Amino acid sequence: MYVVALTGGIGSGKTTIANHFHALGVEIVDADLVARQVVEPGTPALAAIAEHFGPAIIAADGSLDRRALRERIFCQPEDKAWLNALLHPLIREEMIRQCAATRSPYCLLVVPLLVENHLTGLGNRVLVIDVDEAVQIERTCRRDEVNASQVRAILASQASRAERLAAADDVIRNQDQTPEALQREILRLHEAYLRFATQQAHSQ
Repeated sequence: MYVVALTGGIGSGKTTIANHFHALGVEIVDADLVARQVVEPGTPALAAIAEHFGPAIIAADGSLDRRALRERIFCQPEDKAWLNALLHPLIREEMIRQCAATRSPYCLLVVPLLVENHLTGLGNRVLVIDVDEAVQIERTCRRDEVNASQVRAILASQASRAERLAAADDVIRNQDQTPEALQREILRLHEAYLRFATQQAHSQ
């Protein structure tokens, strides 16, 4: 399977771009969705979390109480480290499994923290969605109804633009393009990825 790993900072428009590729017939594997799937009711990971943090971390419907978990690990770096050690390998393994199960000529693996979690090796190519920091702040404030200082705190915890761009094979500048220009850019990359996937298939 030929995998294009898509990433970008908060407010960069990752979902919008991924949806454009999906409309072209490209299957999507979403790291955020996988992260929820590995802790669904009945999973070993959820049982381990409940055993470690106690039953108060489980909501009335049997699902993980994410708000309670966030509050628990916010000021407890050792608990956050324990949780990451449990979940990151499971999420990585499940993303690889889902990519292998896709049937489009190539798949798009959407990972917001691709660079931060050193996951660039999961993709044959890395596509970065890039915007200015000021645009990230404005978009996220409007979308999530939060203030700018909250968004700046999130940005500070993520990889810098320079770090993401250094990892990129391809970049979509999702800021000042017209919808038509953006669509042309996506189509150009789609055609290139189809060629790369075909070349890989023939070389195996």
